[in-house]
Amino acid sequence: MIVEIEKLSVEYTGIKALDDISFGIAEGDFLGIIGPNGAGKSTLFRCMLGLHTQYDGTIRFFGQNIKDSKKHLSQIGFVPQKPVIDKNFPATVREIISMSQNSNDSKKVEEVLQKVWMHELADRRIGDLSIGQQQRIFIAKALVNSPRILILDEPVIGLDVYNQDLFFQILSELNTKEKISIIWSSHDLDAVERLANKVACLNKTLFFHGISQEFFSDDEMLKKYSETSMQMHMHHH
Repeated sequence: MIVEIEKLSVEYTGIKALDDISFGIAEGDFLGIIGPNGAGKSTLFRCMLGLHTQYDGTIRFFGQNIKDSKKHLSQIGFVPQKPVIDKNFPATVREIISMSQNSNDSKKVEEVLQKVWMHELADRRIGDLSIGQQQRIFIAKALVNSPRILILDEPVIGLDVYNQDLFFQILSELNTKEKISIIWSSHDLDAVERLANKVACLNKTLFFHGISQEFFSDDEMLKKYSETSMQMHMHHH
C-alpha cells in the first residue's frame, strides 16, 4: 500500500469531522471519494497533505508516518477545488508552471503542458484563460515534479460539460499511461463509476471502501448513499 490511513479522527470544537476512518490505497489505484457536502472529504485531504495536524490516528505515505517526515510531500501533486486567479496577474502559463518546479527543466514544463493539452497556450497570460483552461494548468503545476500520487479536491466544480469531459480524459490517461495513482473527491457518481477502479464512500465515517463495480451494482448501498446525502442536504438548509 502506498497510502495507509488508520483510525483517523478529527474534531472541530467538539464536533467530529471524521470518525475512525481506516483504508489503504495501492499503487496505480484510481480512487473516487464520494460523500455529501460536509462529509469530511476536504478535511481528509488537509490531513493527508499535512495542512491539518490535530488528528488522532495514523497516516502513512510509502510506509512513512507523515508526522515523522514530510519527505512524502515531494511525491504528491495537489489540485485544489477552484483556482482563484486575478485577471491582471502578469505571469504566463509557462512561468506559473516553472515556479512550481523543484529543478529548472524547461523540457519538463513543455512535457506537462502537452499532457494537459495546453502547450499551444504556454505564452498566454494565466488571467486570460477560461476557468477550464486554468484548472488544466493546475494539473500541469501538480505534475511538473513527477508525483507518484495526484490528489484532486472536486476539481470540476463550475466547469461546463466539455471541459469536464476533457478533464476526465486527462485524468484517465495520467492513471493508465503514466501510472500515477489518483485520489479524487467528486459529487459526480456517473464520472466516478466510469473512471475510478476503487470507491470510498465517506460521511464522517467510512460507509464503504472497495471495488467501484461492487459499490455501483449494490442497490442497497446506493439507496443508503442517497438517503444520507439527502439528510445532510436537509441538515445544511
